[in-house]
Amino acid sequence: MKKICFFTGTRAEYGLLYPLMKLIKEKNEYELQIIASGMHLSPEFGLTYKEIEKDGFKINEKIEILMSSDSDIGINKAIGLGLISFSETLKRLDPDILIILGDRFEALSMAISSYIMKIPIAHIHGGERTEGAIDEGIRHSITKMSYLHFTSTAEYRKRVIQLGEIPERVFNVGAIGLDNIKNLKLLSKEQIEETLNFKFGDKNILFTYHPTTLNTDQLEEEIEEIMKALEKLIKIGYKIIITKSNADEGGRFINQFIDKFSVKQKDKVFVSTNFGTLKYLSIMRYVDFILGNSSSGIVEAPSLKVPTINIGERQKGRVIGNSIIDVKPLEEEILKAVSIAQNMDRKKINNPYDQGGATQKIYDILKDYLENNKINIKKEFYDIKFSI
Repeated sequence: MKKICFFTGTRAEYGLLYPLMKLIKEKNEYELQIIASGMHLSPEFGLTYKEIEKDGFKINEKIEILMSSDSDIGINKAIGLGLISFSETLKRLDPDILIILGDRFEALSMAISSYIMKIPIAHIHGGERTEGAIDEGIRHSITKMSYLHFTSTAEYRKRVIQLGEIPERVFNVGAIGLDNIKNLKLLSKEQIEETLNFKFGDKNILFTYHPTTLNTDQLEEEIEEIMKALEKLIKIGYKIIITKSNADEGGRFINQFIDKFSVKQKDKVFVSTNFGTLKYLSIMRYVDFILGNSSSGIVEAPSLKVPTINIGERQKGRVIGNSIIDVKPLEEEILKAVSIAQNMDRKKINNPYDQGGATQKIYDILKDYLENNKINIKKEFYDIKFSI
């Protein structure tokens, strides 16, 4: 039986990979392998590997690489630890193909290890742009080490080809995480309130803010402006549900602000390190709008007909639908955008990432390449003909 190995280093990434992992387990045509690392193994970030096991999956290897520091030096050291440990794990597991999603530093470390060990990589969500984060360069680097590519829009497919990847191995399948919205039985408002022990208000916001990793010098000023806006929103009747920042450079700094803010506003604010996919999407369905700079506000929220106020440049360059309101991290701009979000006609919201059935499409392509021995790890560079 051939082996398909998944790498996951964060709660968000696992949530997107979940439908494909579930399908492979149910079909039982291939051995499913899982490597969990990064934030999954950190108590500070919720020990989210337990969510993977709770969903009925066996984790083959748990590999700790995170440092206690979220500085650029700490992240570099984590990448180094990953290179040392991941190579040994890949040697033991010996997968036929490795699945990597996205653009995080943990994934880069795994991609380098796999590439050097001649294990073919299938990369999901390549070709995207996030000009405000180091993810931009990481994502394209993983693309160059990958053999199969599953992009979420036609524009992103063109960009992967522009990077020199063979068009026949670049597949536009849509966003895989949207299959969760279609396939999971989302919780009712009453179930969410009971689970969280927190009552929704008449008006509610789901807030997530991650560092703009190419501009951390202004992080304190940005988060202070955002918190001032949140305080004013609470005064005019909003309740705020917050998911904490991730392990990027500056993430812990943001979480300290969130902790201080929530203490002051106990009955109006609910904070979680990790909701898990089911609760997160269920909460999203019942809020008035998304606020922050998470990619979920751009990719998933439109399919639930929920507007997003996207703060700052972390997601700059992404394809966006008509429900995304871009603002600077300034109190005044955020508050102005609130009225636009509240008055938006939700019925007219569209989602450029929603093509339907990404999970099955990816599975069928993987099966074709594995069963028909179509994988050749020798990579060619595809030149686009153009004149300068």
